[in-house]
Amino acid sequence: MEEFYEDKLQELIFQGENSRIEFKRKFTTPTKIAKEISAFANTKGGYIIFGIDDDGSVYGVPSEKSEMDLIDTASGFYLDPPLELNIYVVNYKYRDVVVVEVPESEIKPIKVLDEPDNKKTSYKVYIRVGEQSVHASSEMARVLKGQSSDEPLKMIVGEKEKGLLTFIEKNGRATVADFQKLCNISKRRAERLMVRLVRAGVLQIHHDSGPDYFTIIGK
Repeated sequence: MEEFYEDKLQELIFQGENSRIEFKRKFTTPTKIAKEISAFANTKGGYIIFGIDDDGSVYGVPSEKSEMDLIDTASGFYLDPPLELNIYVVNYKYRDVVVVEVPESEIKPIKVLDEPDNKKTSYKVYIRVGEQSVHASSEMARVLKGQSSDEPLKMIVGEKEKGLLTFIEKNGRATVADFQKLCNISKRRAERLMVRLVRAGVLQIHHDSGPDYFTIIGK
């Protein structure tokens, strides 16, 4: 395993939390950590650093072995598919800090086992938006899945797609609900058509505090 030096850790701490760096003062539960890992793996990858508070203060971890065992549980049991992570223990300012390096996954989406105690197994998908790891919408999950597909995309722009593009040209953006209402089609079909336009490089999807919305690339 490649070593992780103190000066590299210091550089990450100085950057502060962002789309690729998350600080954790202490370990919570494997499920919550799996959500963070999923979010980074589904976006651009990044680092989860245990023993550092949100403001960059150094607290360290009480037992790096216990932390690493729980991280292995999070990545191996609660993620589908499981992920290979790089885990480092760095002595920083006389305290042990655990650094988890999460690569961007080549297979997306990485899903999190939602309620392992329920009889019915369910999964959720997370993405990284700014400093937050957020639950991905169904259309965002479809976009992620499409990014991993090797299947050639056959895209025919029909009247519905042309109507959608005209709507976005006029309004600047459109949601799945907008498209559904505009063309009087089901939510599932509207979502599927919009995701195909994303995969074809015509639209791009955005996530903020409201519903996901789509814009025309280059506009």
